[in-house]
Amino acid sequence: MTAFEYIGATGMDEVLDALADGAGSVLAGGQSLTLQAGDTETAVRRVVDINRVSGLDTLAANDGSLRVGPLVRHRTFESAGVTGPLGDLLRAVVCHIGHPPIRARGTMLGSFAFAHPAAEWPVVAMMLDARMTLTGRNGSRTVAAESFFTGPFTTARRPDEMLTEAQLRVLPAGTGIGYAEDRRTTIFPQAAAIAAITVTEGVVSAASIGLVNAGPCPVRARAAEKALLDGPLSDAAISAAAEAAADVDATGGGTAADRLMRQRAFRTLARRALSQARDGLGVRAHP
Repeated sequence: MTAFEYIGATGMDEVLDALADGAGSVLAGGQSLTLQAGDTETAVRRVVDINRVSGLDTLAANDGSLRVGPLVRHRTFESAGVTGPLGDLLRAVVCHIGHPPIRARGTMLGSFAFAHPAAEWPVVAMMLDARMTLTGRNGSRTVAAESFFTGPFTTARRPDEMLTEAQLRVLPAGTGIGYAEDRRTTIFPQAAAIAAITVTEGVVSAASIGLVNAGPCPVRARAAEKALLDGPLSDAAISAAAEAAADVDATGGGTAADRLMRQRAFRTLARRALSQARDGLGVRAHP
């Protein structure tokens, strides 16, 4: 690792000054930054530690959104602090992130900013129509999750900006949650599917489905969602949605054999996640 400058910021003005020339890297939990520091192509030149900056640990529901600050640790979502179906979703996902030491230090916004293709939180951001607030010396701007993630380890954040807040859409009552993964290491899954399905009077009224490690950017499985909407959450509907997730929504290169294996994986995982969501709602399974 090459030498770098360290700045222990105590206020946002200091943070933004240190980022203004584009040479700074923000340190919150340090989990992503540690991986970046070992890459000679993205060598860290200046570390801007924000852990002593007050007001960055915001976690509050407001006007149908959950506001999350850059110092909110993964483990915060293990508790019942966030209520309702959104809390259920965040708890279902967070227990699969890394392991306890990573969850104790790492942050949700750090995961967003790092944009690892196999990370879980960026997919949740896509599912929940997250809005990202980016702040620099010239002010703040808001970017939708769909535009924020631009490729593997790349986002719409400019080098002189900091991701200062994310707003996640609150899920309505009557929403069931499901999570299923194929994991062979302790850090990232090989593949995973996440589902949040709302049923109103026996009919699917809203669906948010995400696929982890299904492409260069986090994937929201819109074809799978469309296969479920306005009908009962039946076995046939779940199967159709799983097929759409695997055959339409999941992307990726590799050989034909690789693509076939990925399709099989996502088909199985999507079916499991959707079945879990149905079970959580107490909806009776029928063909």
